[in-house]
Amino acid sequence: MSRHRHRRRAPEKTPQQKVVRRALLAGGLVVVLGAGVGVWTSGDGGGAPAGAAAGQTTDGGSTPTGGDTSPSPTGPSPSPTPSRSYALSQTPRTIPAVRAHTPARGPGWRPAAAHRVVVSDADLVDEGRLIASELGLKYAGERDDVRAGDLRLALNDDEGADPESYAMTVRGGRVTVSGPSDAGVFYGTRTLKQAVRGGGTAPEGVVRDEPAKPQRGFLLDIARKHFTPGWIEDRVRELGDLKFNELHLHFSDDQAFRIESDTHPEIVSTPHLTKAQVKRIVALAASRHITVVPEIDSPGHLGAVLAAHPELQLRDARGVATRGAIDISDSDAGALLDDLLDEFAGLFPGGQWHLGGDEYQALTRSDPEASYPQLAAAAREAYGSGAGVADLATGWLNDRAETVRAHDRAMRAWNDGFYRGTSVRPAADLVVAYWTGKEIGARPPVEYLSAGRKVINYNDEYLYYVLGEPQTFVYPTGERIYEQWTPRVLRGTTPVPARYDGQILGGTFAVWCDRAESQTQAQVAAGIRMPLRATAQKLWDPGTPALSWTRFRALADRLG
Repeated sequence: MSRHRHRRRAPEKTPQQKVVRRALLAGGLVVVLGAGVGVWTSGDGGGAPAGAAAGQTTDGGSTPTGGDTSPSPTGPSPSPTPSRSYALSQTPRTIPAVRAHTPARGPGWRPAAAHRVVVSDADLVDEGRLIASELGLKYAGERDDVRAGDLRLALNDDEGADPESYAMTVRGGRVTVSGPSDAGVFYGTRTLKQAVRGGGTAPEGVVRDEPAKPQRGFLLDIARKHFTPGWIEDRVRELGDLKFNELHLHFSDDQAFRIESDTHPEIVSTPHLTKAQVKRIVALAASRHITVVPEIDSPGHLGAVLAAHPELQLRDARGVATRGAIDISDSDAGALLDDLLDEFAGLFPGGQWHLGGDEYQALTRSDPEASYPQLAAAAREAYGSGAGVADLATGWLNDRAETVRAHDRAMRAWNDGFYRGTSVRPAADLVVAYWTGKEIGARPPVEYLSAGRKVINYNDEYLYYVLGEPQTFVYPTGERIYEQWTPRVLRGTTPVPARYDGQILGGTFAVWCDRAESQTQAQVAAGIRMPLRATAQKLWDPGTPALSWTRFRALADRLG
């Protein structure tokens, strides 16, 4: 969980005050250029940025010169000297791009084996050890002393700030990454890692950064296709470096149930992930500040469960089985699902849960009540004479929500699990996972938003990578996401009005494995590489990116 520390700090001087004061003290020449103030560096080797421009920031990672790389120092000295001068630094090039950078004059910071990583708080040990191992530095633990070359991680007193925000300050041959929580500090270390990887040196100056959206996810369908634990762990590391914070695992569907179960081992498919393997994935994700969001989809998409429990299969009036659908009029059906929800809540301790709720085939019939008289009768018994099958399905979703709510989880369900015109209303705390407008009786996103619902963007027009490209799906491209999509584009290609932006919690890029054998794991990883990076950029900052797609792609290649 995010942790906050509060400390008093003296008010900082403005950049102009710092520059003028340092120039007067050092006898340096101050040159006014437009709105900025420049100064030749003096020999004090530290303190405030010697040439910080007055309040100069960049949006979306743009730089004063428009260059793609950070400049190298003009000489080998690790800190300013009286005989050296430096151009104003350029914004570090990262994915996603940093949202603001105040440039300064100085050599920047380059990692060396003798440099230390020190932390101000025990809560930052994991972040400190990780960045030390990645950059080849010495991890020194909690330290108050200051040495040349130090990388310091600190919790700050920015009360009320976004917990995922951070500042990265490079000055005097040292770096400080600070934030109101360990998550924010972690994201600062991702920026530092990429800055060094892309340019060799973290540029002088101050980065101030935070995400536009609090939920930035990646969905992986491991039900239709088995992915090895090592492959999933590689994706977790990739997601962490891109500042994603959710991994949505869809592990139950018609084709398979892919995680070991103690309460119902009869439903588990081969191959599958063991609980020990899942725990390692969850732990790795937590170390990268990624919440694993489990999904056991119901009352549809339960074919693998029903293969072991045919007595719970939904059948129509003629006795014909309905693919993937459980009979929600049978109390044993609810008991089975609740067993699984309770069991897996212990395996996935994060605060998020996906209930599914989509594509219940009974509701695709022209007259569900006539086709499924047992469902119609159960609906009337539970909710009154005017109730129908959609009411019963909504009640099912609410019952499963009640089970999960007892485990203190925030919940979401697919938008086609929210039915129009029912007397039974979906639970008020259910977030809409909006993926399509193609279902029967499709409701536009504004219907949910105007009713006050919060929404997560899973737009199948841009964010669905469906193996084998069935039906009308085509593999999404990073370029299209980068140039056209924003979190407000929930359905098709048209954004919802800006007034609803605050209700859109974020977005999720999804890999669905409808034709599982059409791509190997390696092909999936390669195919989603640029779409993931484009999605990360637009969730962090939905504005028009500073870089062209060609330059963004080249940056991605340079960063690895």
